[in-house]
Amino acid sequence: MENKRYQQSKILLARASKVLASGVSSEFRKYNHPHALFYDYAKGSMIRDVDGNEYVDFTLSQGPLILGHSNQGVLDAVDAYSRQGQLFAGQHVQEIELAEKMQELIPSAELMRFCLDGSEAVQTALRVARSKTKKNLFLRFEGHYHGWLDNVAYGISVPAEGFGSRENPNRSPWSAGLAQESADEFILIPWNDAALLEETILKHKDQLAAVITEPIMCNNGCILPKDGFLSKMRALCSEHQIALIFDEVITGFRMGLAGAQGYFNITPDLSIFAKAMGSGYPISAIVGLRDWMEELSSGRVIHAGTMNASNPTVAASLATIQELEADKEVYNRLFSLGNTLKEGLQALAKKHQQNLLVQGPGPMINTSFTDLADVTEYREVLQADKAKLNAFISQLHDEGIRVIGRGLWYISAATRMEDVEKALRAADIVLSKL
Repeated sequence: MENKRYQQSKILLARASKVLASGVSSEFRKYNHPHALFYDYAKGSMIRDVDGNEYVDFTLSQGPLILGHSNQGVLDAVDAYSRQGQLFAGQHVQEIELAEKMQELIPSAELMRFCLDGSEAVQTALRVARSKTKKNLFLRFEGHYHGWLDNVAYGISVPAEGFGSRENPNRSPWSAGLAQESADEFILIPWNDAALLEETILKHKDQLAAVITEPIMCNNGCILPKDGFLSKMRALCSEHQIALIFDEVITGFRMGLAGAQGYFNITPDLSIFAKAMGSGYPISAIVGLRDWMEELSSGRVIHAGTMNASNPTVAASLATIQELEADKEVYNRLFSLGNTLKEGLQALAKKHQQNLLVQGPGPMINTSFTDLADVTEYREVLQADKAKLNAFISQLHDEGIRVIGRGLWYISAATRMEDVEKALRAADIVLSKL
């Protein structure tokens, strides 16, 4: 029977498909439930589709909306600063103010450059590392997402021939059309394996320019690093003159004003910030220690971009950080509400005898269906029952709870206890039927 609940979205999708490839402007929007949906309003923790269905939104636009939808302080700042100009092809005062504020808050941010998105900033960081070290390879980890460009688009899908050995995994391209030689730019290993990390770095230390990692494996499983793993990584990189790059696209301003590097007290050489720093506006930053960022300061590494640091994006980012600073309890709430949600889902899983695993630090959590008691790396993530997760997420959606399809939930400053309670009531209903 046809689902009439999403009829207007279905009509708009048919119209969009005549002018947009598959009707969308980003691949994963196709996989909403029951098809790509269209939205017309969002405020705080609520989002509404064109059929009038309202949802408690735990996707937060894939993470950027740390303050929730349509935060008035951010919108006012963008409006006021945009009226002075949109893009100057030159510098402006709030750009300095934003950089000064990030320098004050983030341990590794001695110097920085602003970009448009995380993918671009990642490539800048890799270029800086290669320039300074005069080495070419970088080390990355299975399941870690560093953007959609060729040299980081391997190892985030399941190889047809299986994963292969831990020491020499098979490299599966995430997409058709990747340059074959881009697979030769990196070494790939599983995450959270300190012994293998050390063995690999020692074997390739003379070729490695950088190690890049999500400090928390947020995109797949919301996995925390094992005790000592990041500090081991930091020590090995320091010893062998290898850049340690933290991809804080998700953790930045979500785990705290100092990011995951402040949370774990590990200072990388270079870091990438995006998503939450802009509250939905297109801005990112590569930040780093001065001796690494000198590669940019000197002009040895070229970094450019017509749209970089436009007035609206800088104003949004500065206002976002100011709003977070002004709310002294915001991070206590993010952790508390997230952990309340996590514990509630765990209790419901036990009640309904479902193998639902819930993990993550609080500001973001992940749900999966697995018999494992804990998931610590990507290979274990892929042992989970994806079909069952799809049913869980889809049925939650029909109950008015919007969650990212791979099981990732985000908490925002606008999330309220009543939102968490509504989510738990919906989960109770759905888990009873799975």
